[in-house]
Amino acid sequence: MGCFEEVSQEGPQTNQHTDERSICLHAFSDLSHVPPATFIYLLKDCYAYGTNKATSKFKILLQLVKAALHNGPQPGPFTYAVQCMYIVPLLGKTYSEGFSHMLTSSLKHLKSVESVKKDFLEAKHLAAQLILDILDSVVPHENRILVKLLETFEIELRDMAYALYGSELDDDLVKAREHLRQYVKCFMESESNAIAVALITRFSIKCCDESFLIKLIESNQLDIAEECATFMGKEMISLVIQKYLDMQMLKSANKLVKEHDLTEEFPDVSYLYKESLVKKLAEKGCWDIAEIRAKKETKLMEYLVYLAMEAGYMEKVDELCQRYSLEGYFHSLVPEKVFCGSDYLDLKKLDVEEIVWVDETNGLLNATSCIEGFKIIGMDCEWRPNFEKNSKPSKVSIIQIASDKIAFIFDLIKLYEDNPKVLDSCFRRIMCSSNILKLGYDIQCDLHQLTQSYGQLECFQSYERLLDMQKLFKWVTGGLSGLSKEILGLGLNKTRRNSNWEQRPLSQKQKEYAALDAVVLVHIFHEHIRRQPQFGVSEGCKAEWKSHVVSVVNSARRPLRF
Repeated sequence: MGCFEEVSQEGPQTNQHTDERSICLHAFSDLSHVPPATFIYLLKDCYAYGTNKATSKFKILLQLVKAALHNGPQPGPFTYAVQCMYIVPLLGKTYSEGFSHMLTSSLKHLKSVESVKKDFLEAKHLAAQLILDILDSVVPHENRILVKLLETFEIELRDMAYALYGSELDDDLVKAREHLRQYVKCFMESESNAIAVALITRFSIKCCDESFLIKLIESNQLDIAEECATFMGKEMISLVIQKYLDMQMLKSANKLVKEHDLTEEFPDVSYLYKESLVKKLAEKGCWDIAEIRAKKETKLMEYLVYLAMEAGYMEKVDELCQRYSLEGYFHSLVPEKVFCGSDYLDLKKLDVEEIVWVDETNGLLNATSCIEGFKIIGMDCEWRPNFEKNSKPSKVSIIQIASDKIAFIFDLIKLYEDNPKVLDSCFRRIMCSSNILKLGYDIQCDLHQLTQSYGQLECFQSYERLLDMQKLFKWVTGGLSGLSKEILGLGLNKTRRNSNWEQRPLSQKQKEYAALDAVVLVHIFHEHIRRQPQFGVSEGCKAEWKSHVVSVVNSARRPLRF
């Protein structure tokens, strides 16, 4: 029957300790005298005996089965595999689907082997009979395995006719198709739509209509809907495209238009998709990428100008107009109808008194002394975006620290170049102060960027009393802007998030954006405290946020919670 040996993912090994064993495998050196039932039993035994995780064991066994089917199974690997498929369900659900997938997957690479082509053709009839037995619930396989059998054995209508009636005459083909139609109707009624469409498309069974397609789309079974529509013809493909357009699924609509050459029928879809893509990029603050996407089409570039104006990002409007000579388009817009600045929170609404730019040593010392007098501060930092894949993030350019009334913006690049020791000393006084509660949003990300950028400084390795507002308000979606809208009633304009933070001087709008991200954290915290029941202001509220406060003595130690 063969021998057993211990095999890890790296290959066969011997004399290893039991705990290091990945899986115990049958060598399967010769299947010419191994019946399918024995093969499946050994397969199960190998799987059960292994100590590795299920996924690793499955991968190892899959490679083994691929090799084993080369080793003389009689009368051939395809017939042998079908015989195994009759036996696998006897193992129960734990093994049935996985082993069936393993067997069908192992056959794919054998189709090109000349010596087994005869066996493949003969096994098609046996596979067709197995499919009928599965459809009749005689052999209990999952629908996904049924689809794999149809694909692996390339089952055609004549194979099904032969399995049903023993011939492939035209009349028998008609009867076979009608016979299969009854199964399709049952699958559609039970909403087993994947197998229903697989049978419809493979055997050309006209059994679905417009309502079925719409049902598939509305239940988000888009791949199946597209497969079915492709089988039904251009009219149904057009129906799916229109449905996608109604649902604002422009990417899916554009893909179908291109695939089926329906540009004449849907001339605007390509532009609408590009427009939606530019808008999404602008909303994320990825203006440079949006500009690249819009570059070749004047209409799209005009739309980008409109989006920048709508967002109140006037320096970007000026930049685009000058670069692409769009001043005429800009002057045709009515600012009052475009600009909606009141929809966002700003520093004026929060009564912020001052933004202080800090880029030299005396200013750093004065700002540090001022900050040490605050009980609560908000913190954030910015760096120049880098849109190249697999490239290192840019160095953190600025860090913002604010109370509810004043914001300091520190030019980290210049301060580090001028006097790193003073910078380190000042920020240690802030970061390690037990008297200051430091608020951030997803602050671990910022701290990671700071240590990556300025790993030589100790000030970003340790900290006390740090509160991540994202964790405190983990049920709120939409980032800091979403949190601001939830607590303060207005969101933040994030259009400058991905601007160039290394340019000097920063524009006034950039400074205001940066300051607001830090200031708003303090206002959100105060509002959260204010909303607590008056008689408890207290202890209940304090206990709630205090449980999220973290301190780290140094970067090598785990956080301590208070």
